[in-house]
Amino acid sequence: MSQQDSLFNESNVYIPLADRMRPNSLEGYVGQKHLLDEGKPLRQAIDSKRPFSLIFWGPPGTGKTTLARLIAHNSNAHFITISAVLAGVKDIRAAVEEAKQYQSQGKQTILFVDEVHRFNKAQQDAFLPFVEDGTVTFIGATTENPSFELNNALLSRARVFVLKDLSFDALSELIEHALSDKEKGLGEYKLAIDEPCKAMLIEAADGDGRRLLNFLEIAGELAMAKDSQEDNSWLIDEQVLEETLTQSLRRFDKGGEHFYDQISALHKSVRGSNPDAALYWFCRMLDGGVDPLYVARRVVRMASEDIGNADPRGLSVALNAWDVQERLGSPEGELAIAQALTYLACAAKSNAVYTGYKAAMADVKSDPSYEVPLHIRNAPTKLMKELDYGAEYRYDHNEPQAHAAGQTYFPEDKGEQQYYQPVNRGLEKKIGEKLNWIRNRNRNRNKGRS
Repeated sequence: MSQQDSLFNESNVYIPLADRMRPNSLEGYVGQKHLLDEGKPLRQAIDSKRPFSLIFWGPPGTGKTTLARLIAHNSNAHFITISAVLAGVKDIRAAVEEAKQYQSQGKQTILFVDEVHRFNKAQQDAFLPFVEDGTVTFIGATTENPSFELNNALLSRARVFVLKDLSFDALSELIEHALSDKEKGLGEYKLAIDEPCKAMLIEAADGDGRRLLNFLEIAGELAMAKDSQEDNSWLIDEQVLEETLTQSLRRFDKGGEHFYDQISALHKSVRGSNPDAALYWFCRMLDGGVDPLYVARRVVRMASEDIGNADPRGLSVALNAWDVQERLGSPEGELAIAQALTYLACAAKSNAVYTGYKAAMADVKSDPSYEVPLHIRNAPTKLMKELDYGAEYRYDHNEPQAHAAGQTYFPEDKGEQQYYQPVNRGLEKKIGEKLNWIRNRNRNRNKGRS
């Protein structure tokens, strides 16, 4: 086959470089050494030609589909691929019928479902019986956390393998292969790229091999569109790359795993009192296209969950930042959010309110519906007063030091509880001292009664 012929499929449709460069053997597969090194479970399964049902979970462009194809090829299995984005139950049934035909001929079928997290429960259940009875060996690919997106029945029958972003060295190797391969790659065109530009291209790919090869193909076309050199070679230089990489191409899936990982990193940086890391993750998310208002809402959560009453001003700062973002938009609002993040990161920390709230809610959900004690019930009518609603209630402002010592507020059958435990930091240190004073007065009052 000539190089020109390899650029088109049977329907005379152009095949992108990223698809042409898919390897035909494990030796040509780049990356994921933590899964494919000698002795690793996945490598052993491939070498033994006994594939089992599995799920590949990882970012885009890390080789999930390629690895599934290699497993099928290595085990001489029939390979059926369907996309969960486009397929329905009808397509699943058709794939199963096709697999049954091959099964009758003694041939194994691997059913590869791309973006399997897009299948709803009914669609997942549709092929589950055929995974169980061996009609198909299931391989799923997902960019989302399988434990959140796939039902337990399917998860229990498939082993999950996590694929990682391609390293700098792995992406560099992909570039070298693509530029030197004369049959499927760009070798025929004598393209060259120097190390600084290669590094620039790899950085823009952000761990995604498919993205890298797409960029390389575009850059090659732009380079060749210029005047050729005397030796009919072309250089992919910085100017060509700047034309290729015309916009921010950081990976940020607004509903996916990277989204939640980065939000988690931002929140934990604030909790860990590291304003620099908080700014970094905030800028990473902005660079990837996050809605700043979403971050503003999360900052309010941080103020209550991790700072609380140790510095109540944190909540006001967070709400003000949200307000600025809504009123002024970008970039003024983003700067206000950055200000709130750094304030919260530097503030005294306490999760006492958060912990107390959760403990109280847990009690409420597990307890019976205790009655409100009579002395703190509302008594707006004569009948209610005759029934002793509000009787014996002591109005705190009429008591010494504005505190009705010994008066109780919990249901009688519940007894007194202490959910809120102020920490010995920031304003909560003073709050704790005040509560200890109140509790001592209550104890002394109750001792006097006894």
